[in-house]
Amino acid sequence: MTDRTTPHQIQVHTTTHHYETGTHPQKRYEGDIINTNNNNSIFSENGPSASQILAILAGLPVGGILLALAGLTLAGTLTGLAVTTPLFILFSPVIVPATIVIGLSVAAILTSGACGVTALSSFSWVTNYIRQTQGTVPEQMQSAKRTFADVAGYVGQKTKEIGEKTKDVGQEIQTKAHDAKAHDAKAHDAKRTSAVM
Repeated sequence: MTDRTTPHQIQVHTTTHHYETGTHPQKRYEGDIINTNNNNSIFSENGPSASQILAILAGLPVGGILLALAGLTLAGTLTGLAVTTPLFILFSPVIVPATIVIGLSVAAILTSGACGVTALSSFSWVTNYIRQTQGTVPEQMQSAKRTFADVAGYVGQKTKEIGEKTKDVGQEIQTKAHDAKAHDAKAHDAKRTSAVM
């Protein structure tokens, strides 16, 4: 038996086009969003939206502070390492302090990296949070207004019912007091007439 490999097929597409008539080819999807408008602006015609402005205003201070801390930590670590390297050579018998300094230097480098990653993730989180809550705030406000109006109506109805019950109870108490007074007057009159007889 002879080993035979299957033949391969090759397709060749020519890419030379002539656009002398002024027509342009359709744009093909290449895995990225294609801007079909003639303007190359990142923002819409009205400028940046309120959510974009809020995202920048909220994210810049937090990210800026964390990036500054990352830079300061890295600079301090590198300066300390540059100063202590000659000391390592001169005082090689004293290995324990050298180990401590190296450990602190590694910890400082990791801390500066963590601050940088935290800064970038905070930018991303604030931006996504503002974009998600942009459409839901007016809906939540309308829902809260409806709930408040329902509660106010319920409280008003209950207050009216309690007022009517209080009025009925007050009238009952007055009627009973009047009846008791009339009964006492009759009993007192009966005692007088029986005492006279």
